[in-house]
Amino acid sequence: MAGISELLRTEDDGTVSFGDYTQSEKKKVDDFSHAGNIYKLRTFREITKLEMNDGFVYESVPGTAVSHFAAGPDSVSFTAEGPSDAQVTLGLKENTTYRIFVDDAEVGAMSTGISGKLSLSLALTEGAKRVRVTE
Repeated sequence: MAGISELLRTEDDGTVSFGDYTQSEKKKVDDFSHAGNIYKLRTFREITKLEMNDGFVYESVPGTAVSHFAAGPDSVSFTAEGPSDAQVTLGLKENTTYRIFVDDAEVGAMSTGISGKLSLSLALTEGAKRVRVTE
């Protein structure tokens, strides 16, 4: 899945897919409407960043392609792919502890601070990774 051809799209299951780490120059999508929310995307080989309603949702360094991204009140799930290992930051609730699962294996728990951001590393050189973060 080297990249999402539309850069940002709605899937049949109600999730969104986004990002293209193969782009050498920044690409962006503004004002993408999905499920009553407005998304903005910036993506290329160095970074992929998604915002929803002007709030931070997802960022990876370097850039990634993300499929079936779903964010609920207590969880986030998605599959990420990239050409190399990536640092992923998620915008979640502040001062909350989350359990993190990668490919269905629990890898630990982490807490967000006042910013509500949670960062994790993904070994994408081993292939796409399914991620689930739950309260």
